[in-house]
Amino acid sequence: MNPRPVARSQTDAVIEGVKTMIGEGALVAGARLPIEAELAAQLGVSRGSLREGVRALAALGVLETRQGDGTYVTSLDPFRLLGSVGMLADLQPGDGAVALLEVRRILESETAARAALALDEATLDELQGLLDAADATLSAEGEADYEAFLDADTRFHSVIAGASGNSTLSALVDALGGRTSRARLWRAISAHGSLVQTQAEHRSILDELRRRDPERARLRMALHILGVEEFWRTHGAPTAGAGRTSPDAESRSQSDSGS
Repeated sequence: MNPRPVARSQTDAVIEGVKTMIGEGALVAGARLPIEAELAAQLGVSRGSLREGVRALAALGVLETRQGDGTYVTSLDPFRLLGSVGMLADLQPGDGAVALLEVRRILESETAARAALALDEATLDELQGLLDAADATLSAEGEADYEAFLDADTRFHSVIAGASGNSTLSALVDALGGRTSRARLWRAISAHGSLVQTQAEHRSILDELRRRDPERARLRMALHILGVEEFWRTHGAPTAGAGRTSPDAESRSQSDSGS
């Protein structure tokens, strides 16, 4: 016996209808949608359902409503459309975060390989500057500035992804940054010596990029992210107080793992 098909809501009909119009070229990036009454009739839905569908598509970055001017298709830029992936990353529990780190390892290994063949001297200098900025957070007197280090770390990976020449790949890497950056911060606080190890790995990646060696750049990036991934598998998710706990206290309770 075949299962009864699930009835599709009118809101779903709006979403699918607009997607079809974009896919078939009836609507293009930057185009203004037909007036509400006309579009509702075209899609066979009520005006209330049309508004709900438009709101849903706006939340997904497909449409934008301009006060007093109507509703438009956005630029459909990958960074905008893939923003919801960041929400997925932020909502994942411990095991899900490990899965995301695995995905990040696969994606960023490829971005490193592509960047090795594409980036210019100015980008290499920018990457060196980010490593220098991260070094400064470690050499400052007193406690390391974890947040500043993480900012430089995140930007380092983002610049490499951007240099890959594939905007969709770069957008996916950026979208996964939320949850995986917290994993990196937790490791930085918990594992004594991990920041120094991270910097050494970053320098190895940059060395291979300077040599324009895609395969070695891919391998260096994969090993670098694998260190965070394995730390997460071993030590689990951070507690609610992670990021505020004294790193000295944490490092006494954790082994010196390095990444």
